[in-house]
Amino acid sequence: MTNDTPQRTPLAGTIALVAGATRGAGRAIAVQLGAAGATVYVTGRTTRTRVSEVGRPTETVEETAELVTAAGGEGIAVPTDHLVPDEVRALVTRIDRERGRLDVLVNSLWGGDHLIPWGRKMWDTDLEQGLRMLELGVRSHVITSSCALPLLVRNPGGLVVEMTDGTSEYNARFRENFYFDLAKNAPLRMAFSLGEDLKEVGGTAVALSPGYLRSEMMLDIYGVTEENWRDAVAREPHFAIAESPAYVGRAVAALAADPGRHRWNGRSLSSGQLAREYGFTDTDGSRPDGWAYFIDVVHGGKDATADDYR
Repeated sequence: MTNDTPQRTPLAGTIALVAGATRGAGRAIAVQLGAAGATVYVTGRTTRTRVSEVGRPTETVEETAELVTAAGGEGIAVPTDHLVPDEVRALVTRIDRERGRLDVLVNSLWGGDHLIPWGRKMWDTDLEQGLRMLELGVRSHVITSSCALPLLVRNPGGLVVEMTDGTSEYNARFRENFYFDLAKNAPLRMAFSLGEDLKEVGGTAVALSPGYLRSEMMLDIYGVTEENWRDAVAREPHFAIAESPAYVGRAVAALAADPGRHRWNGRSLSSGQLAREYGFTDTDGSRPDGWAYFIDVVHGGKDATADDYR
């Protein structure tokens, strides 16, 4: 699938659940699935009347659903706390009642960036703060898969995407904080294990990571917008490799539309890797490969620039 054919709807009739679609990668994935014609249930904790602990009231599940519909799909907002099993069960029951199937599950649940104590040792990190990161980034994924997979496996060919930060190759390095390291490595192993479970029922599970993501929060940190994001490169040179959230959204849409996607089962993937495979680009027409850049240049000392990896 390429992004220069906006009228194509290869996912027409597909029912997807993007868990954690309030902002960032989750929102973009939902929108790109909608652009390909899917019906997308979008969940999160921030609504127009309630704000989650992340504290970003302007990004809501209702807005995400509207963006999905505007893109050409059908967006359905279901406010859900994925740490509450009964809420997730009610969500899945609703999808079953209204659609009778689930074809794509995207676990894009996190919301723990504000908790990360960069530079602190494990024993200097507040225990409750660390455990909260594991709840948000690990337990939420487990609860959601446990509740949703019985519906997804009812029909063969279902796709599970475990969103994380970093590929298996990159995450062989220490991710700077004990709890963050665990939270971002766990989805890699979840995808591998779920891939084993799904083999016999014709399903596919993958772990997927964007590169240096220009999320709403990251743009705010650098004081830029999506239109002038390159102004932040003067402050952070590695931001030159940054990618828009739409890039990883296109990666998931391409996976979902690929009848041969089972060849990826259990594997760790990245947006840059799938862009080469499926031929899509980021919104500026480039194909950034953020993790290759960090492995080769930032950590490997290769004499190259971000432009060489776009």
